[in-house]
Amino acid sequence: MGIANSQNLVRTVPVLPRPYGVRVSLRPGDPFAKLLGSDWQKMHWYFTAAERDQKLEDMARKHEYSRIGDQPALVFEKVENLSESRSFA
Repeated sequence: MGIANSQNLVRTVPVLPRPYGVRVSLRPGDPFAKLLGSDWQKMHWYFTAAERDQKLEDMARKHEYSRIGDQPALVFEKVENLSESRSFA
């Protein structure tokens, strides 16, 4: 069977710098660390600082399904890849 859209294999997706990020990690002593490990973290990268700040605000908000007294279990931290954002080589 042939490939229906072989032109998709030739085209390359441009890799644009995503220098602005959010590091998501667990709070110290979080019981979920027994499953993920105490050093678990996830990075999310964005093209602009404004996009990153908007996504961070959405990630850190109190969700409508939160109970009274619930505290966020994750730590959100702004990060920046200086070599990409300031064009250092």
